[in-house]
Amino acid sequence: MSLIFEQLLNGVQFGMMLFLMASGLTLVVGIMNFINLAHGTLYMTGAFLAVTFQLLTGNYLLALGLAIVGTALVGLVIEVLVAQPLYQRDHLDQVLCTFGIILFLNELARVIWGSAPLRMDVPKMLDSSVDLAGIGYPIYRLVIIAVSAAVAVGLHLVITRTRLGMLIRAGAADRTMVVGLGVNIQLLYALVFAAGAALAALAGILAAPLFTVQTGMGDHILILTLVVIVIGGIGSVHGALIAALLVGVIDTIGRVTLPTGFGNVLIYMLMAMILFWRPRGLFSTHG
Repeated sequence: MSLIFEQLLNGVQFGMMLFLMASGLTLVVGIMNFINLAHGTLYMTGAFLAVTFQLLTGNYLLALGLAIVGTALVGLVIEVLVAQPLYQRDHLDQVLCTFGIILFLNELARVIWGSAPLRMDVPKMLDSSVDLAGIGYPIYRLVIIAVSAAVAVGLHLVITRTRLGMLIRAGAADRTMVVGLGVNIQLLYALVFAAGAALAALAGILAAPLFTVQTGMGDHILILTLVVIVIGGIGSVHGALIAALLVGVIDTIGRVTLPTGFGNVLIYMLMAMILFWRPRGLFSTHG
């Protein structure tokens, strides 16, 4: 039972990290109708920048902030140079182009940081454990859960209580009407894309002390992120939260209790069943 409880916590922690990835991507896909396969490389970029800035400054929080800002700027460059010309193009063109960005950024990371994996240390103030139901659980993992939950609450408040959130919801429902009402849709798209990049960077930074930071580290997480937004419903942030927790717990428990590879099978079975029951996901924003 202690093992199951610990793995449940690990599943929640992994699910909350998936939510950080999925919330940004589901807004980009739901509002902009843009299939951004390069979202995983922004996760990788955030992790690499965090390692670099921590080595330069010696301060984890400063490195976190600089890495988020830097990745958001990278996202803006991608949005201006790549995404804007593709908004009116077919989804296949978007997939092919953003897949090219994956190859380009992976090779660029290899040129800048090399092929050897890098490590990022857990901040000393968080490098300890706390007793939970008789088990010692790392404080850093609890902090990941708390930070991700705070981001989820913040996103909910922004989307439901602010004018920007109103425009985001309106853009997801009917972008033509939003343009007709005189909203600067290009600025809205740029803000959403940069916010999605920042959230991906935050996920990568939080994951960096737990995993090795290496080229291509965003490829696997991208697949799970796509599964999350399909289950939760494209464009729905709270759907992404629920789906991310489901996927995180199933993936973690499956790795411990089932033979190798069967955990992933359970995730895809869950996705198939939900799509059979609700083809647009659990909480789709589209009719």
